[in-house]
Amino acid sequence: MQGLIDEVPRHVLRIQMRLFACRERLRVTTDGEALHDLRIALRQLRSLLRPLSSVAACETLQQRAAELGRLTGPLRDLEVLQGYLQQQGLDSAAKSRLPLLQQGYLQLLDCAPLAHLLTALDDWPWQWRQAASNGQLRGLDKLIKQRLRKDRKRLKQALLDPAHDRHRLRLLVKRLRYAAEAYPQLAGFSGRLRLQLKQAQSALGDWHDHWQWLQRAEAEADLQPCVAVWRAAMLDAEQQADLALQALATGFARADD
Repeated sequence: MQGLIDEVPRHVLRIQMRLFACRERLRVTTDGEALHDLRIALRQLRSLLRPLSSVAACETLQQRAAELGRLTGPLRDLEVLQGYLQQQGLDSAAKSRLPLLQQGYLQLLDCAPLAHLLTALDDWPWQWRQAASNGQLRGLDKLIKQRLRKDRKRLKQALLDPAHDRHRLRLLVKRLRYAAEAYPQLAGFSGRLRLQLKQAQSALGDWHDHWQWLQRAEAEADLQPCVAVWRAAMLDAEQQADLALQALATGFARADD
């Protein structure tokens, strides 16, 4: 278990360095992947910390990461939409959203949640060492395995629900996939099962993008020309998501045999 106690801070440090790099890339304002990569780093940090939520040293850092994740979500949604409109040659709709997107980048760089997270990351290594010296990290591997089993059970039950909510399933799939990536040895997932989680997440993400765009089109008139295409794409994405979720449910059943 000592190896795990040492590895977690190393992993946090790697994520911290990526967050610093993403912040500098955002300052340039010409890096279209900076925000996306920042959110990936945030998800990795939250996935690493979530199984450790009962460890007091991780509580504040987890909260700070979650706060910034919630703040950057709508900005990333706008970024994806603006990129799609640009790609489709809908220049007027794309250009009209560009100032709002650029303003969002500037606000993000100057926002309190980002500053709070970076400060919490600076303070956290000492808190982790104190927790270790006080014996608060005993049974760390068992704690993480217990949380992974709980997340897996919750997802399996949701997959078996005939009236499943795709929004909830998307969150459950993402949560389990990233937690398993954070702790691959403790998750014990086969390569096939990891691939099925990734495929399910991708299909649900495609469905969610189109669902969200259709919601926006109800209030943003310049998106109306896209509605028919988006509605058809969402229905296709629903079918692909259902197939991916069925494959995932089968994968869990085989793994449990």
